[in-house]
Amino acid sequence: MAGKKAEVCPECKCTVFYDDSSRGERVCGKCGMVLEQGMIDSSPEWRAFDDDQRGKRTRAGAPLTHTKHDKGMATEIGRGKGELFRVAPSKRAQYHRLKIWQKRLVESKDRNLSFALSELQRLVSFLGLPRSIHEEVAKKYEQAVDRGLVRGRSMESVIAALLYAVCRELGSPRTLEEIAEASGVERREIGRTYRYISRELKIRILPAPPQHYVPRFASMLGLSDKVQAKAIQFLKEAKKNEVTSGKGPTGVAAAALYIAAVLEGEKRTQREIADAIGVTEVTIRNRFKELVETLGIGEEIEKKVREDY
Repeated sequence: MAGKKAEVCPECKCTVFYDDSSRGERVCGKCGMVLEQGMIDSSPEWRAFDDDQRGKRTRAGAPLTHTKHDKGMATEIGRGKGELFRVAPSKRAQYHRLKIWQKRLVESKDRNLSFALSELQRLVSFLGLPRSIHEEVAKKYEQAVDRGLVRGRSMESVIAALLYAVCRELGSPRTLEEIAEASGVERREIGRTYRYISRELKIRILPAPPQHYVPRFASMLGLSDKVQAKAIQFLKEAKKNEVTSGKGPTGVAAAALYIAAVLEGEKRTQREIADAIGVTEVTIRNRFKELVETLGIGEEIEKKVREDY
């Protein structure tokens, strides 16, 4: 039965087989009958003993990625002026002409993607976002370009709007103020573009829950894991009592962190929290009163505050 994979061993009717890669044979697991021979070994002919060696010896190239305008497949003739002097003097003029023609033959879409994705790379690095968000924003921006949604709008505003949408979609939300500060685009312009792009690309995103903001806000304020866990616990209890519905998630998250910090002895003033997170002290006070009343911890908070003073 060479050259053909058997589902049942003709000798013992067993259905369990294993492949012997050293001999290139497919063997019955029960009686040892060779069912197939001369199998092709598709594994590499080289050996590697660590990730560094494996990376140097592999020849498959980098995986495709949407974060590059050419998906990482195209080649570029020279990346800088220094490359010109690595070519023999007799070939430099030809090399220079080829470089110019390559730039001229690039489609307008590729030029647009090249500039937009470099801006996206800057924003992702500035905001400290993961690669999954980077890839998803790049993919959605290309969809927007293909559908002509970018025409008549600034590239920066579309990138910022998509970044805002994808961050919320993937559970790592950033506020409009943060994205506006990073991109240099006005908050109102980002909001307007976000509504248009989300409608055209059928992106439907529910409001981000306050819990998603807690880890990042706690890190910004230098609060411990205990404070984060207690704040998330307060928010879950508040959600059961429908206190958080209709309220801005950043303000609710700030108030929960303030309460948890007081109870854990890591007190931060309302002004410190407001300045770090980007909400007003009035918002924190209002959400604080609602949470304390719902959770029934008013006396505990007052006792803790008196101890601190």
